[in-house]
Amino acid sequence: MGRVKLKRFAENAERADIVEPGKDTFGALRGRWHADFFRNEHPITIEIGCGKGEYTVGLAARYPERNFLGLDIKGERMHRGSVLAEEQGLTNVGFLRVQAEKLLEHFAPGELDEIWITFPDPRPRLGDTKRRLTAPRFLELYRQVLRPGGLVHLKTDSDSLFEYSVELLQEMKVADFVVTYDLYQTPELLPHAHDIQTTYERKYRERGVPIKYLHFTLS
Repeated sequence: MGRVKLKRFAENAERADIVEPGKDTFGALRGRWHADFFRNEHPITIEIGCGKGEYTVGLAARYPERNFLGLDIKGERMHRGSVLAEEQGLTNVGFLRVQAEKLLEHFAPGELDEIWITFPDPRPRLGDTKRRLTAPRFLELYRQVLRPGGLVHLKTDSDSLFEYSVELLQEMKVADFVVTYDLYQTPELLPHAHDIQTTYERKYRERGVPIKYLHFTLS
């Protein structure tokens, strides 16, 4: 393991805004995120697969009246998000190092208000669709941890992932279902999707790749 990575892991261990294995807070905040982590009752939004945390931090800066959590398994990546939040003086943002499959171990039913999935791995290999973050098993997890009416958002450059997600959600007859195959040619949706851009999003837009977006609620 490289020296820089080891340094970042060591710093993560001292950062109060990062919840990860080995810390007292890990696994102890289920049903307690408002009281013990954010210390307020503001709505909580999570970004699943937050990477370097730039989208999570961007949302937190724009909406100080809400709380934001970036979830990822890569501690080295979220280190950057934690540093960025600190540089901006943000206190309404944190990071949880865990797999998305473990949501129910860390959040109580209805504890979350909104979920963002931004540019996830499309899992294109045959037989790998069950690992897509919009697969039925993940949708069931989202349904349990979200409050009634809580929105789920997806932004992606992947045609295959987007088509899969649209077809599945249509079959499920989800509510509040909104879809666009070219977000930046659908300006009326930008208030929902925001103009905050991840590194991936900027890269794909520079290449002329349309950004696909949808949102929905689960009953």
